[in-house]
Amino acid sequence: MTNQASTQKLHKKKRFDLVDVVLFLFLTAWGLIILLPFINVIAISFSSYKEYLATPLLMFPKEPELKSYQELFEDGRIWIGYRTTLIIVLIGVPLSLFLTSSMGYALSRRKYPGKKLILMLVLFTMIFQGGIVPLYLVMKDLHLTNTIWSIILCSGMNTFYMILMYNYFQSLPDSLVESARLDGAGEWTILFRVILPLSLPIIATVTLFYSVDKWNEWFNAMVFVRKAEIQPLQLILRSMILDSQVANEAAATVAIEDRSFSSGIKMAAVVVTMLPIMCVYPFLQKHFAKGVMVGAIKA
Repeated sequence: MTNQASTQKLHKKKRFDLVDVVLFLFLTAWGLIILLPFINVIAISFSSYKEYLATPLLMFPKEPELKSYQELFEDGRIWIGYRTTLIIVLIGVPLSLFLTSSMGYALSRRKYPGKKLILMLVLFTMIFQGGIVPLYLVMKDLHLTNTIWSIILCSGMNTFYMILMYNYFQSLPDSLVESARLDGAGEWTILFRVILPLSLPIIATVTLFYSVDKWNEWFNAMVFVRKAEIQPLQLILRSMILDSQVANEAAATVAIEDRSFSSGIKMAAVVVTMLPIMCVYPFLQKHFAKGVMVGAIKA
């Protein structure tokens, strides 16, 4: 019996080893499929127009150059875009976190009056929305159009992120809140000194989500903002890419070496746009997986 059991364990181990090898090969192939376009974007941003025409699927440019980045940063509009986007991120992310965490905490309390009705109304907005025209009319009546506040306040809270926080707060023991109340703590004190310090995974996750949303903001800015001096980075880059494409099409008689490389400028714009978020992600990575898993499962 002992020999038979050891044989079965050995067979089972070999089977799992085979499964591990298959999964490793599959995930490696999948990772390369994701990574290759990313490498191609970076390679095109450093290549010349002539080299790109010869081999559009570039991985490593033979003669790398910074002409696309030079043309991108020589345009003063990009610094206006960076400034506006940084203001939106620095003001919008803390405001959205405050609104999301406070509402998620309130709805997570089991004795909160009207909790089910409010939660249903919040979930209703995920399916049915008023549309962009009523939102524009509200911003116009509040005299917020052509201001940064219209971009920040129109997306103050994301319902899905609030549900993540709501589920995470529900997973915390009620005894923590009751103990704090017995010590005389109010609701705001409980939220900021008890609940939030224990909720770093979900806070880091939602912070990353909001940071990406605010950094990539363009649609609301396109609707509410007409002033060129307060347009965010995404709109500025869009205008610059369109201008380079028009100039490239108009310069049909210019030599290839002297033409504006619109695809290179486009890829350079992609790189400078995603680089700041890529620098922030490693600092939040250790909390990210735990926050998503716990916040997505209702306790």
